[in-house]
Amino acid sequence: MAKRTDLTMRAFLWLFTLIALVAPAVPALAQGNPFRPVVMVNDLGVTGFEIDQRMRFMAVLRAPGNLEKEAEKVLIEERVQMQAARAAGIRLSPDQVKAAMEEFAARADLTAEQLLAELAKEEIAPQTLRDFVEAGATWRELVRARFAGRVTISEAEIDHALSPLSDRGRGTRVLFSEIVIPAPAGQEAQAMAIAAQVSALHGEAAFADAARQVSAAGSRAEGGRLEWMGIDTLPAPLRAVLDPLAPGEVSQPVQLQGAVAVFLLRAIDENGAVATLPQAIDYAQFLIPGGRSAAALAEAARVRAEVNRCGDLYGVAKGLPAARLLRETRPQGAIPAELARELARLDIGESSTELTRDGNLVFLMLCNRERVLPAGTAAPTRREVANALINERLTAYAEGYLADLMAAAIIRRP
Repeated sequence: MAKRTDLTMRAFLWLFTLIALVAPAVPALAQGNPFRPVVMVNDLGVTGFEIDQRMRFMAVLRAPGNLEKEAEKVLIEERVQMQAARAAGIRLSPDQVKAAMEEFAARADLTAEQLLAELAKEEIAPQTLRDFVEAGATWRELVRARFAGRVTISEAEIDHALSPLSDRGRGTRVLFSEIVIPAPAGQEAQAMAIAAQVSALHGEAAFADAARQVSAAGSRAEGGRLEWMGIDTLPAPLRAVLDPLAPGEVSQPVQLQGAVAVFLLRAIDENGAVATLPQAIDYAQFLIPGGRSAAALAEAARVRAEVNRCGDLYGVAKGLPAARLLRETRPQGAIPAELARELARLDIGESSTELTRDGNLVFLMLCNRERVLPAGTAAPTRREVANALINERLTAYAEGYLADLMAAAIIRRP
């Protein structure tokens, strides 16, 4: 049992990070009468004792920031939330509060009784935990009662959440420009010489001018500029090129199949790296004779207008040699670099006509991205994903609702 109740050895994955029994000492907040209100919220008081107790509780939870200010802020918000719940006729029964306390304690692999015993060692009263848990549970009930009817999750949203594409923009992203110089057989040295000159350029304006003059990529008209891309969606060779660069720096020439590329890193957005799982990429290649001739490009535009998903390409290729259409699913790291670079730009159902092969224009289409789960790991069910999306939507409603309640509240100090 001693091992079970040793909080310093257990992860307490809830509102904060870890529970630690050896909490820093919290100074007494109020001098004189600790039960005297120090702030009034719509004529309901928050006492110095409550703030002191909440500070102790937050210290045990290893909460960041100024504990006195944070404790007072949270208690004021809880007063406003509980008042709104009472006005809506929502009040938890003693059994519901007890169940909520057991659920909270279970996150540290404890019972409520065991958690209260550990908190008592830090001079935290049982009512402090009870008030904290009751306020949170009551607020969630109010939010569900008020907003659940407004939340509808579509099958498309569930599909997107299950896709690795849902991680885009949530982790490290890069903004970069490219110049792709054709290097057909016999002209590799000439292409490399041009790339070396580009690599010596300084500044985005100079790089953009060079892109408009020598690049064969579709981004040429935009000066080689590409949109934000999640770093984990890029092929490993390209990540290796961009990783050492600082914003404004230009890479050394990079050899591709039949081309040489140079990249300029314009910006990095590190808003919390997302540790994505390995991906398997489902993609299709439809070969159009004629290379980048006007006729081949016109045919590619016709195909693009006819297809919305990869399955539609089978109708386009009906009656043609089987070699004209290739569809395969490969691990991200096993895809040839030039294909991986193009696929990294695409969302599901989008296509590219930047590549040629053996005299053919490649109509490249991204069919799907799938997470590759570790062995023995079960994928979340669609119901689980839907519930998670509902909770995200309700959280957004709750934040706006609380902001309105706080704006309307009368908060004063006696």
